[in-house]
Amino acid sequence: MKRFLEFFKPLTQADLGADRVVPPSGFTVRLTVFTSAAMAFLTVFALALSLAADRLATSWGEELARSSTIRISAPAGQMAAQTEAALKVLTQTPGVASARALTDEEQQALLEPWFGPGLPVDQLPVPQLIEIAETSEGYDSEGLRLRLQAEAPGAVLDEHTRWRKPLVAAASRLNLLGWVSILLITATTGAMVTLAANASLAANAQVIEVLRLVGATDGYIASAFVRRYTLRVLTGAAVGTVLGFVAILLMPDGSDAGGFLTGLRFQGWHWLWPAVVPPLAALVAFAATQAAARRVLGELA
Repeated sequence: MKRFLEFFKPLTQADLGADRVVPPSGFTVRLTVFTSAAMAFLTVFALALSLAADRLATSWGEELARSSTIRISAPAGQMAAQTEAALKVLTQTPGVASARALTDEEQQALLEPWFGPGLPVDQLPVPQLIEIAETSEGYDSEGLRLRLQAEAPGAVLDEHTRWRKPLVAAASRLNLLGWVSILLITATTGAMVTLAANASLAANAQVIEVLRLVGATDGYIASAFVRRYTLRVLTGAAVGTVLGFVAILLMPDGSDAGGFLTGLRFQGWHWLWPAVVPPLAALVAFAATQAAARRVLGELA
């Protein structure tokens, strides 16, 4: 614990004399604050994207795993009889919680995005769809297929497996992409701070030499750069996080349209996640500046 506190000592103990070593204003200051704010803003959106993709993968996995569909293709005179036979088989199948045949209006709503409104379902050879809801135990799909083949030859069971797996895999990869983006943004922030600290240390090489001549230690000099750059990044990251939080808050709720892009808002306790971004950015800046100061001061020795 003592070593941990010693590591953060340059940040927790202010020294106005040491702070004068680093220029308090200038182009590098504005650039550091702006870049850290931009990185924090992007981190909030990457975090929202990752969490939304995770919710989507869970939702698709659970909902599609517990549902399936029977498609009945039969001559018009046999459609009603085969539909009734299929429903009867389903009521006798263990693991089937409920089953119902979709109405013409529901099937028309499903086809409307492709064929437009006013589709005459009753005049077209559209298959009859039966929606199946499973219990937690599930049913024997192979046994059900055999019974349907005997009772309703035109019925085809679709367990949604070929749809569910690619969708869940795509959402999971999107979730991973979000976290990879956060790692890349974090690495970019560290690289930016390292370059800025190196430039500032190099520009103050003569000042550092004078401080050494009057007895200042490398730890004393490094603490000035560590504290200054950590606070700059913390300030910029806080501003960027607030702006990102507000932008996410202004996005429409997913329940309004039911789409993925409208469901990027945080939900529940996930709204607390953005609060982690500024301290994380400050920690990265602290470590990067500490490493840069040690290296440059070692080269100037």
